[in-house]
Amino acid sequence: MTENKITATSGIACYSPGLAGIPAAESSISYVDGQHGHLEYRGIDIEQLAEHSSFEETAWLLLYGKLPTADELASFDKELRHHRRVKFRIRDMMKCFPESAHPMDSLQATVAALGMYYPFPKSEKGRLDPKTAHQVCVNLIAKMPTLVAAHARMRHGDDPIAPRDDLSHAANFFYMLTGEEPYPLTERIMDVALIVHAEHTMNASTFSTLVVASTHADPYSSISAAIGALAGPLHGGANEDVLHMLDEIGSVEAADAYLNNKLSKKEKISGLGHRVYKTKDPRATLLQKLYVELTEKMGSDPTYEIARHIEELSKSTLGSKGVCPNVDFYSGIVYRKLGIATDLFTPIFAVSRVAGWLAHWKEQLGDGRLYRPNQIYRGLRDQTYVPIEKR
Repeated sequence: MTENKITATSGIACYSPGLAGIPAAESSISYVDGQHGHLEYRGIDIEQLAEHSSFEETAWLLLYGKLPTADELASFDKELRHHRRVKFRIRDMMKCFPESAHPMDSLQATVAALGMYYPFPKSEKGRLDPKTAHQVCVNLIAKMPTLVAAHARMRHGDDPIAPRDDLSHAANFFYMLTGEEPYPLTERIMDVALIVHAEHTMNASTFSTLVVASTHADPYSSISAAIGALAGPLHGGANEDVLHMLDEIGSVEAADAYLNNKLSKKEKISGLGHRVYKTKDPRATLLQKLYVELTEKMGSDPTYEIARHIEELSKSTLGSKGVCPNVDFYSGIVYRKLGIATDLFTPIFAVSRVAGWLAHWKEQLGDGRLYRPNQIYRGLRDQTYVPIEKR
């Protein structure tokens, strides 16, 4: 059985693998129409935000349910810039990580460690002081780019680059990663990429946030759990797989044979298909547009031509089944064009998505219900213990 039904008369629950189709929460943060490829944050279409907003403004929108006034945005932006630095002991801890450690593992560990340096006050019945909640949100949104960029450099034996207060969130992140102040186009593309990854309803990492938050654990633990979920190749880690696939294909001419081989074996094609979208992911459309803008300044890339050809081929073979490009299909191509290492793609995802995770964290504390799902037991019953000498 794949559907979940609890009838009023029998009270019998049917098992739904992966909790597919089961509402796990009520939320007013984001909305997805998978049939028509539509995504909204707090009722505002993602395309409008990508065109007119900034990551800082979008983060405020997600956290507080409305667009900020000019004064609110200026104050929030100032706070984020002021809290970018991390404790030197965190950096010392990162120096002890193995050089081969994946950046997502480093990020998960350091975010969890932040909770020891910024103790979260336990409140009665989970009630949260708004000022405390705000400070947590500022702290995590501001510091996560610093943690990602620091590990990216230290694993190569280089000192981390200190954040700059005179740069925007996106520009500062790019600067700490590369050591170069971005051009205006690069800054805008980085900013839009952060916006489109900031939130996406009840996915695996958001659900992880809610489960941990429902225990009234500190928020750093909740976000660390979300990072762990996002690291998986079936979630955020898929963007790395897309580039590996495109590199493996190697040329447009080889794309047909690759796709046909995958289809004949009924194997998954990286970057195609989504649990919710049955048409092209609107975020994939936006990221593809960003890449085209980049090519006007930096020239085209054979990798993109392969991806575009795979998309066209898949329309005739998989389009009728609702298997279309998702957000991962074009995000990696954009980041590679900006000179960012492949294994940093998912950490960038986390740097953005922390805004959505925190919005759900706040919402969960308002509900205050501990997650405690049931199970359907399939094991043995009424067994007799056998002493070890008789086994």
